[in-house]
Amino acid sequence: MADQELKWKIPEKREFLGGDLVAQSLAQLGVEVSFGLHGGHLDAFLIGCQLAGIRLIDSRHETTAVQAAEGYAKLSGKVGCCFVTANSGFSNALPGLATAFADRSPIFMVTSSPPLREAETNSLQGFHDQVVLAKPLTKFAHRVTTVEEIPRIVSYAYKTATSGIPGPVVIDFPIDILFHPPRMNALSYGSVMRPTAVSPAPDPAAVDELLALWKASSRPAIVVGTGAARTTNRDSPKTSPLLQLAEATNTPVFYSQKYTPSIPFDHRLRGGSASVLAGVRFAKQQQADFVLLLGARTGFLLGGRSGAIVPNSDCKLVQVDLDGGEIGKSHAVDLGIVADAPKFISAVLAKLQQDPLEQNHESWIEAIHAVKTMTRYAGDAVVRPDGRLHPYFAMQTIMESLPPDAIVIMDGGEAGVWAMDHLERARPATGIVATGYLGFLGNGWGYSLGAALACPDRLVVNVHGDGSAGFHIQELDTYARHDLNVLTVVFNNFFWGMSVAGQDLLYSDADPTRAVSSLSPSCRYDLVAQGFNCRGAIAQASLDEIRDAIKTLAAPVTTGASGEKQSRAGLLNCIVSRDPITEVTKGMVGKTDDKNWIVVPYYDNVPKPFYREEGDKNGVANGH
Repeated sequence: MADQELKWKIPEKREFLGGDLVAQSLAQLGVEVSFGLHGGHLDAFLIGCQLAGIRLIDSRHETTAVQAAEGYAKLSGKVGCCFVTANSGFSNALPGLATAFADRSPIFMVTSSPPLREAETNSLQGFHDQVVLAKPLTKFAHRVTTVEEIPRIVSYAYKTATSGIPGPVVIDFPIDILFHPPRMNALSYGSVMRPTAVSPAPDPAAVDELLALWKASSRPAIVVGTGAARTTNRDSPKTSPLLQLAEATNTPVFYSQKYTPSIPFDHRLRGGSASVLAGVRFAKQQQADFVLLLGARTGFLLGGRSGAIVPNSDCKLVQVDLDGGEIGKSHAVDLGIVADAPKFISAVLAKLQQDPLEQNHESWIEAIHAVKTMTRYAGDAVVRPDGRLHPYFAMQTIMESLPPDAIVIMDGGEAGVWAMDHLERARPATGIVATGYLGFLGNGWGYSLGAALACPDRLVVNVHGDGSAGFHIQELDTYARHDLNVLTVVFNNFFWGMSVAGQDLLYSDADPTRAVSSLSPSCRYDLVAQGFNCRGAIAQASLDEIRDAIKTLAAPVTTGASGEKQSRAGLLNCIVSRDPITEVTKGMVGKTDDKNWIVVPYYDNVPKPFYREEGDKNGVANGH
């Protein structure tokens, strides 16, 4: 069709190749930046990106490249694009695909392989069938075998990544396909020039039923996840549809660890982290009697099946999600609605225009704010008996010292928990816990890289424990080379914090052994940063040291005496005590002295099996 033809950019001094088709098809679909590592298999594509206007950001590891694409997708609302070379690079990229698939992030991965004719010849970088390996971790994986089909396949894969439930896709373009000149009159365009499909709106009858449940409540709560990301705007938080819904229903809004909505921090309906709901339940003996899960999945990020955040009884539960299979997956719902979150809000607001909800939830809102402002460890000293800073007060100071409207990416175990505890104090534009459903340490390096490209005018704060810091610390070089505004904080207690804490809780004095849980107390992450041409500082003696370091590292860069300009990237090595253990870790370990239970760290404890002994009418626990 004539109206389907793209105006291809034809190189002046070389042939137009399959790699150009890939790059220009992606550019037509909206790709502006791609993350990856060079490999000769990809050269036709990489050179094509230069012509197509796609910016290439080269990282130091393929896992980070995929995670950068994921971070870019989370912050931009667009598809994140990445490229990895054949077999070796692709194998390094698999962890990134695993996290993107679990966290439903739209990623388009470009990879390559040996020439088609080289199949089963033990050729260089041709051992594994990449499509077979990718299928369990993607929405779509495919190998292109005809150069003229590239626009169609690229379009199909791209729209698969974004339609319905988002997720990663992988397209393998063999090297001979990328370097092959196409027959321009035989190109298959597919829908490369057509918009994506329209997402579903809610059923009007379901909206009526929802509002009936809402009207009957006295302690309502909205809990949002990544599926509601398009309901707020970082640049205009006061006009977001989500805030309009909260105000129209006088309902506080809470968020899961994966997504922080852009609602003004001083707004009375900003409830904060969903963990506040658990705090209200235990500190104020009040629980929500109506919960709207909007684009938020149930699971361990929302308290699992404990009922601490999403009550198991005496509460009406409504779940809105694009994935009907997610609705009611682990909690019985009173109403499930398959719909796009922005369209759902629009439909509800339209109904409320006709029939407003006029409810007073002030005592409920006051209880929420009382819990939000509670100060823990009030009687503790800032410096612990081991001479190191108390982690609670150290992280509080870090967050309070950051400039507002930053992007805060939180990685690590105990470090991530302390950071999430104090996230509201930073007043960030967005906060994301990088470990996700896989509990995947090290994601923060890539997420921060992608976030810095998606939001170049904001400071990106990359928070790590000294454990997670070690996964991809070489990306400091990437931050420096591309002059990215990323401040890395290493919360350093010389241990795998959650690991040693779990062993402390489980074994206490009964067994002093602590297996593979310690790290080096002499590792100077600040000096490592300087070696990668980033600014570095250490804070270990006082909270004022933290404040001064953050002020320096977050400040605009200066020009040195010899005229050289420093990198904007920086790192704070913050030395803290390993004690106390966070309440989250205590809850996850589930330590109990009840002999009738088997402690299963990170999951619900299991009752011990009882066996009836011969002649005994009463069962006894095995081994007792």
